Amino acid sequence: MEFLIVAAAAVTLVWLVHANLDAAVARRVLPVLLGAFVLRLVIHVLVMRSGVIEYGGDNLDYEARAMEIVGYWRLEGVQFVTADEMSSLFSIAVPCNVFALVIYLCDGPAPLACTAIVALLACALCVIVHKFARLVGADERAAFRLVVVTAFMPALLLHTSDTYKDGFNAFLVVACVGIGASAARRFSLSRLVLAAGLLWCLWYVRPYMVFMCVVPLICGVLVSKAKFSVRKLVTFSALLATAMLFFGSVYDSAAIEQLQQQLDRGQSNVVRYANATGGSGVIFEDGGDAWNSLGEKLVYTVLSPFPWASGSLALHLGKIDVLLWYFLLWSAARGAVRLWRHDRRILLILLLFIVPGTIAYATTMSNIGLIFRQRIPIVLVTSLLAAVAWSRLPLGSSVAPSGATPGAPERSRTRDPRPARHLTGDPAPRR
Repeated sequence: MEFLIVAAAAVTLVWLVHANLDAAVARRVLPVLLGAFVLRLVIHVLVMRSGVIEYGGDNLDYEARAMEIVGYWRLEGVQFVTADEMSSLFSIAVPCNVFALVIYLCDGPAPLACTAIVALLACALCVIVHKFARLVGADERAAFRLVVVTAFMPALLLHTSDTYKDGFNAFLVVACVGIGASAARRFSLSRLVLAAGLLWCLWYVRPYMVFMCVVPLICGVLVSKAKFSVRKLVTFSALLATAMLFFGSVYDSAAIEQLQQQLDRGQSNVVRYANATGGSGVIFEDGGDAWNSLGEKLVYTVLSPFPWASGSLALHLGKIDVLLWYFLLWSAARGAVRLWRHDRRILLILLLFIVPGTIAYATTMSNIGLIFRQRIPIVLVTSLLAAVAWSRLPLGSSVAPSGATPGAPERSRTRDPRPARHLTGDPAPRR
């Protein structure tokens, strides 16, 4: 059964690529993603579970929680189990329930099949990245280049080659920000309904990321090219009501209390000093205040691990990823300047995720290995700006159709029925 699930995941990947990309693009992208899918399974067997490198541990914890869910299902029936039923599932309910379903179908531990699901999510993320890149203005060549970079990015590759939750987090975050950018191009109520479902899932993966994704979504609605309408007003009111639900006094402020608890915990001296233990730990002279030495923390958050840093084998392997990240940062700076000249709305939406997210992580910075994982969504969204810089065509001619949405099938374009000579400067025939 385990191998059957792996095969089903591969077939699903083929369907996702052909359903969401044009035929010519799909022929180029599919071999890359199938290779990335297989490579993740190989790394899972030969590296992650063979003890070649000492890394992780929470992946095994998620599998143990999934086994507990299976035991709960056998007593209470199959259902979505949250921290209300099992307190140990706080912020990991979605990945653990997905792994539990796989284990339940296989009637026992199935790490390879669980990893196949995570690998499928990583490849689906690459499809979204391609559509998102086209949406922000990258041409086809640059979008394909970004797909290759994303598929084999060392940090993402490592953390989607086993049962980590980072693949779930990256997929949901990039999809939400992509829908926000899509709303700026063309308002659509159905996309916002999809975003609501994604945010619900994200709440059970990394709750604080929901708040980082809501702002770009609201901004996308407000700066939409479409004229302000009653439907748009109703949608904005619903988003505002949702924000009040999270930040106000409704329902005992459960969401904001959880957010504050997570922020306080991440910024507390006890947690930061605990994370700082080990070869990749960093202790800042901030007097116990998480907001002190913010500049130095930002440097470590964005640029570590530094090429000259010492540490474990995993840390040294991470330097390969950070060198790629330096190149993406340089390209992203050029892309931001280019996008500023052509579409400041899209640039604003991207920056509304990148900048607050980076600052928030900087206040909790205490371990290079941990930030190496946490910043994956920020790296992915920033890399979209790099794709803009790589584009050879003018941005106006490379933008995807206004109706295109990351995660939705592309529609074929219709050609202008007028004679080509009207477009080349030849005089039009007199009537």
